[in-house]
Amino acid sequence: MKKRKWLIKKREGKRKSQEQLAEECNVTQMAISNIENGYRRPSPELAKKIAEALDFEWTKFYEK
Repeated sequence: MKKRKWLIKKREGKRKSQEQLAEECNVTQMAISNIENGYRRPSPELAKKIAEALDFEWTKFYEK
């Protein structure tokens, strides 16, 4: 699993904690942590919520 450093930078750039992002996306902080650390890939629905909250294209999660 590869850590998603780009996602962490996006979140920190928006000055949001994992908890804040999780609350906006209606998931747990652990879910956000698992996605950032590469343990889990978000569903398209969750990818869209995260992308909207952090202002990027949701398909970035599925790029190789």
